[in-house]
Amino acid sequence: MKHPASEPSPAPMEKVTVPSIRRRKLTAEKIVAVTAYDYPTALVADRAGIDVILVGDSLASAVLGYETTLPVSLDEMLVAQRAVKRAVRRALLVGDLPFGTYQTGPRGATKAAVAFLKAGAEAIKLEGGARRAALVRHLVENDIPVMGHVGLTPQSVHAMGGYRVQGKSPESGAALVEDALALEAAGAFAVVVEGVPSDVAAEITARLEVPTIGIGAGAATDGQIIVLADVLGMLPGKKPRFVRSYLDFHSLALEALGSYRRDVIAGSFPSAAESYTAPEMKATSAIIERP
Repeated sequence: MKHPASEPSPAPMEKVTVPSIRRRKLTAEKIVAVTAYDYPTALVADRAGIDVILVGDSLASAVLGYETTLPVSLDEMLVAQRAVKRAVRRALLVGDLPFGTYQTGPRGATKAAVAFLKAGAEAIKLEGGARRAALVRHLVENDIPVMGHVGLTPQSVHAMGGYRVQGKSPESGAALVEDALALEAAGAFAVVVEGVPSDVAAEITARLEVPTIGIGAGAATDGQIIVLADVLGMLPGKKPRFVRSYLDFHSLALEALGSYRRDVIAGSFPSAAESYTAPEMKATSAIIERP
């Protein structure tokens, strides 16, 4: 029997909304966010009390096996968005605009964002700083809530020359602060800060009036987000420095499936208790056929 202290506390049930996330800046209550891509993982995340569930373009690498986020399509993202929507009751749902949907300008971005909202998203996220400010403003003016994203922006992997920490020099750090301020001025309700030194993330957080959500950006941000596959240890191999895995799902799954395989080969699965018998089938049929 588990010790009572180890039992998870019941998740709060009040619906998380865009305005309630903005208010976290004033209340100093940390925002807890994860990615999710399907019904089972979204169900767990929502029941655990996660505040924000991002249907992230990390679907590309975490689920679909692509090397980067660039190949994932809008159609693939929308399938994931609909699946997540069916599971979630409390968390704020944010859809991640994939590469190619907003680089073409306001028309493409609006079309993709509307598709996400029709699939159940309550806001969208897009990458980039000041150069995306006009686009953010356009979406917000059309009643589409936007979460910004500065620092290490994975869709810019080729332009950055790889997944590299951003803002390491005083000049580049100051530029990131200006990027975040530009997104806020354009109407973003929150800003993801990824892959930057903790002091830069702290400066961004102090300067903004909207919440910051960090990933690989230290502890001073207003919240944290992590890829669900990383927090649960779903994939083998080396993890980024900023990842803390709370479960070794990959090893547990290997063990469970190995046991299943051995039981099938040995003939111990299914057992008699896991099989139907003729009398049970007749009784079931009689109940069904009774007028």
